Amino acid sequence: MDRYVADRKYPGSSVLIARDSAEVYFNAAGARNVEVGLPYTRDTVARIYSMTKPVTSVALMMLAEKGLFHLDAPVSDFIPSFSDMRALIPGAERIDQTEACATPTLHQLLTHTSGLSYPFNPGVLSRAMDAADLIFKPNQGSLADQVDQVAALPLAFQPGTRWEYSVGIDILGRVVEVVSGKSLADFFAEEIFAPLGMTQTGFSVPQGTGDRFASLYTPLAGDAMALNSAKSGGDTLRLTDQFGRSPFENANLYSGGGGLVGTIDDYMAFAEMLRRGGICDGGRLLSPSTLDFMMRNHLPGDIASMGPQSFAEQPMEGMGFGLGGAVVLDTGRSRSPGNIGDFSWGGMASTFFWIDRVLDLSVVFFTQLSPSSSYPSRAELKALVHGAVLS
Repeated sequence: MDRYVADRKYPGSSVLIARDSAEVYFNAAGARNVEVGLPYTRDTVARIYSMTKPVTSVALMMLAEKGLFHLDAPVSDFIPSFSDMRALIPGAERIDQTEACATPTLHQLLTHTSGLSYPFNPGVLSRAMDAADLIFKPNQGSLADQVDQVAALPLAFQPGTRWEYSVGIDILGRVVEVVSGKSLADFFAEEIFAPLGMTQTGFSVPQGTGDRFASLYTPLAGDAMALNSAKSGGDTLRLTDQFGRSPFENANLYSGGGGLVGTIDDYMAFAEMLRRGGICDGGRLLSPSTLDFMMRNHLPGDIASMGPQSFAEQPMEGMGFGLGGAVVLDTGRSRSPGNIGDFSWGGMASTFFWIDRVLDLSVVFFTQLSPSSSYPSRAELKALVHGAVLS
């Protein structure tokens, strides 16, 4: 961590490790705000971006556990704008080259096999999404409106035929709203964060946070999320978002795919709930069997076998995908130490977590540099942690 700061790769970072439900290690290094010289501390509030996805997946499964729907239900049962879907034909070069297709199911949305995409992926659909700015930013208005705009575009491929990282979990955030009758922010706060004691996590920076909200940096010369036109060069820690000017300080769109901010201790409470099979100090969120179901591989093979043409927060070889995160299938093919069944995901600002139910281990890493593909810190962290585990 010190080396990354000294090399101006990360402004600062923190790591928290728990084993057998007890904290065994914490460290923080560097700055949360380089310009002012504010240190990266344990109570720093950070953008967790796609580490929001496991939270939304838990929310959906909490509702599924009540028997309110089944995962093979088409998303149009809840969001009518997804009726009469079309998909791009193979080899399409224009957004109007389409054919009829089935409506994606909730399960396909959960597993990124729905045919949806992200603006930063390659391809015809991604370019159309980028032109319409369909990225679910915290200041883009109503979630329902943004979801309907996504539904108006064709899918990148026939549902179920490929894996492509997508805004599917944002769509499911809207499903949670429709089924529960609550905003996604209220559902998270009341049904997940309160039982877990996650008082510093939400779609907007918590009141009273002040300058504990970290600044966001990028080594790219252009947009920190424009992966299709990424340009390196110049300052490796170029400031892109900061306290006092950030849309995360007053969010009006609740992105289930990437909208949360919070502290490392809060996220550890969530990770430990997953590892412990749904239990927390405030009760139980899910049953152990549901959590076990979520952390199994839901793909026919590994991610790589499904022909992905997209960015992902994890390696694709030797890695399957469950509901809300990646699952280790083969540690050799994933080229990182660990155990089969390790469950993990990360965020665009280079944050990362994993749980290892073999070792009763939970690890959460926070920093603030986008994109997360800039450096191999996640694999290095796993190697460091497993190098220290002797029994």
